[in-house]
Amino acid sequence: MLGFARGPLSHPHHIGVEASADVVGALAAEVGAPADLAVLLVAGLDFPDEEDAYLAEAERRGWATQTVVGNDTYAVLRAGTERGWGVAVTCGAGMNCVGVGQDGRRVRFPSLGAVSGDLMDGGGAVGLAAVTAAARSDDRRGPRTDLERLVPEHFGVANPVELGRAIHAGRVPWRRLGELAPIVFDIAEKDAVAGEIVDRLAGEVVALVRAALTRLELVDDEVEVVLGGGLLQSGNGRLLDGIAAGLREVGPGLSMHVASSRPIVGAALAALDRLGAPPEAHARAREELDRATGALGGHVTGDPPAVGELA
Repeated sequence: MLGFARGPLSHPHHIGVEASADVVGALAAEVGAPADLAVLLVAGLDFPDEEDAYLAEAERRGWATQTVVGNDTYAVLRAGTERGWGVAVTCGAGMNCVGVGQDGRRVRFPSLGAVSGDLMDGGGAVGLAAVTAAARSDDRRGPRTDLERLVPEHFGVANPVELGRAIHAGRVPWRRLGELAPIVFDIAEKDAVAGEIVDRLAGEVVALVRAALTRLELVDDEVEVVLGGGLLQSGNGRLLDGIAAGLREVGPGLSMHVASSRPIVGAALAALDRLGAPPEAHARAREELDRATGALGGHVTGDPPAVGELA
């Protein structure tokens, strides 16, 4: 590895491929590109043509002699298991899942939100559910919840109606709703409505894993399920207990692991795999990157940094 550098938002869905590559390019220059190998596992690359477009842009910029591009969920899987196969779910600003069989077969999900079947697709969905619950508590269409007070208070407005108007007018951007996820998590054990939101998120994680295993025909096998991303790595007991209970119903051989490392560690390990590096190099890379990034930092919202590794 040449070095470590961290930068701002690089999600190509939000800022476009060229702008995303500008972010990664600045980081590559900082650590000393060109390299022999670049493994770029980027959030938002959900379809093969999107990966191809990013690969073409990366190769055009000459960051490395060889470049590999993929979705960041593969980094979560590699960060959480040494097997090289299994199922990984990442849930932070967004949500996605990947399944890899022992024979190399892979299954993916579009991860485009409600239009592709996602019921709870990350921190934004949790935040939107909190805003909805607060409004329905305020006008009595729904059960009473502390979210009625806490949600508008977070944005410095008087009540859910004022918050709704602020969102509608664009004074509060939709992307900021993800900031509400920690509030929902904090009160989930004492507030039934917040608890139900967390339970729905747990159910969606289980649904993704079940679908991946079914498509790979691995439901009855011993499979590691890796959880990553800010929401799943936040350590919320209700969320993790709900996922664990759901997975026990899916298959008897499933083992759930919350990744103790950030996705960037998985990208680094994937690069070292391709280079045929010895185990001690993998261990050293994990240790140094965990120290640099703060393993299990506990952040539950926000856009992920650029994820990649130059070797």
